[in-house]
Amino acid sequence: MDKSIFLFLALTLLASAPLCFSHNSYGGYLYPQFYDWSCPRAQVIVRSVVAKAVAKEARMAASLVRLHFHDCFVKGCDASILLDSTGSLVSEKRSNPNRNSVRGFEVIDEIKSALEKECPQTVSCADIMALAARDSTVLVGGPSWAVPLGRRDSKGASLSGSNNNIPAPNNTFQTILTKFKLQGLDIVDLVALSGSHTIGNSRCVSFRERLYNQSGNSQPDFTLDQSYAAQLRTRCPRSGGDQNLFFLDFVSPTKFDNSYFKNLLSFKGLLSSDQVLVTKNQASLELVKKYAESNELFFEQFAKSMVKMGNISPLTGSRGEIRKNCRRINA
Repeated sequence: MDKSIFLFLALTLLASAPLCFSHNSYGGYLYPQFYDWSCPRAQVIVRSVVAKAVAKEARMAASLVRLHFHDCFVKGCDASILLDSTGSLVSEKRSNPNRNSVRGFEVIDEIKSALEKECPQTVSCADIMALAARDSTVLVGGPSWAVPLGRRDSKGASLSGSNNNIPAPNNTFQTILTKFKLQGLDIVDLVALSGSHTIGNSRCVSFRERLYNQSGNSQPDFTLDQSYAAQLRTRCPRSGGDQNLFFLDFVSPTKFDNSYFKNLLSFKGLLSSDQVLVTKNQASLELVKKYAESNELFFEQFAKSMVKMGNISPLTGSRGEIRKNCRRINA
């Protein structure tokens, strides 16, 4: 085919697909077809490595979704969370929300090394994380969505951003909502994305206060179902057992569904940050009820909100770089 005709057809195709584009404030575009020519097998490769990892350990699906979330809330979706500490760089892995908690780095490494063999220095670590989060969701029964692509990787990290921007399990509802709003997300995104707690685990240390001393008065959290609380206390004592793991959704812990929202309505949310969606705000309570009633509505909004989160301040064009190794900046 004549090159000019090919170019014309390519441009026509792109012009006729505006819905796939996500525009960010720096004038760069992300779109699902970004690697169609430069690395056509990119998405197949990501999916196959993620599938293998999730088959080996179901919990990895939640870990990969969370990795993308903790990346996007700090300096945008730029893979800054993957950088290891060096002489001049302090890793985000050392922050309070991430230390002994975020995981899945080896899966990202494996995907990156497979992609470097297939198409060297083409697919960014930031895009790998966005794709891995989508594929993880699908593998455990959740919705699928077209992932806009074209992010580039940061050349720095922010320990302070990681400590301050990521919502914490004991934050008030208002603090959590403010942290979402600072990223351009709203209350609908907050409730829908919290629904990712339908899979995965949390450590005893993240909810111990609810069991023993919620308000500093040596009383448990009255918004937590008391029989459920008694059950949790058996493996989450007043002291010790910090790293003991508990399912965030005890009803269907490895299946992506709307039972998380049903649990909240029965006052069986594990984290304080989960339960406040029902107890502290009328608008969020209505959304919880809506998603508890309809798995379909939840899936539809979760997919939209994941795309929106994935569009937070990406580096595009000539900004940033395509790392050869996700753990370090190119020499």
